[in-house]
Amino acid sequence: MKENMEPTATVSDKDPNQVAKMFDSIAPNYDLANDLMTFGMDRVWRRAVRQALRLRPDEDVLDLAAGTGTSSADLATTGARVVGGDISTGMLAVARKAHPELEFIEADATNLDLPDNSFDAVTISFGLRNVNDTQAALKEMLRVTKPGGRIVICEFSQPPFKPFALTYRWYLKNVLGRLAGLVQSNDSAYDYLAESILAWPDQAELSQLMYEAGWSQVGFRNLTGGIVALHRAVKPVENN
Repeated sequence: MKENMEPTATVSDKDPNQVAKMFDSIAPNYDLANDLMTFGMDRVWRRAVRQALRLRPDEDVLDLAAGTGTSSADLATTGARVVGGDISTGMLAVARKAHPELEFIEADATNLDLPDNSFDAVTISFGLRNVNDTQAALKEMLRVTKPGGRIVICEFSQPPFKPFALTYRWYLKNVLGRLAGLVQSNDSAYDYLAESILAWPDQAELSQLMYEAGWSQVGFRNLTGGIVALHRAVKPVENN
């Protein structure tokens, strides 16, 4: 059943209010659905993000699209000071209840109410795909990162091996929503999820967008056969 949200086409326009409402509606069982749909691989991907960031205890990191706070809590195990941000108040309510020791803020990735050059690192996992202006978000993340600081983006991507890519597309179109429906009443959100993944730029295209936004030393590596890609880059010192 598809209820409690606007039609998928509206959300596909990535209107921030509609995206926030969609995530509000799935917040209570969000982590359970993620574990189910990824067969537990979401834990592996979180660990890969933490390792790629190479955080130190004296550093500040901004974790955008923090959702229920699971990713922020994982980053906090490094001893770094973590600020989790999300556009969904429903997600933030879950995060604050589950992780009261951490700081969470309402944050639109395209318009961050944060000072320039305030974080040693910034990261966003499975959230850049949901903003309505990718370049604006990349530039905002650049603005709040200290010169010489780094970014790690973890996002669904395009498997380079064609037979695997075809199987993955079939899974997105035919299986993902049914699995989500086992624990979520709003399965329309997962129709949107599949659509947004299929429409998302591939690894090379996202790398180019990062360069165009001002990031340097851009690189990526595929995880799980390219279902997910981990993009890394550094803010040039001359941007200070």
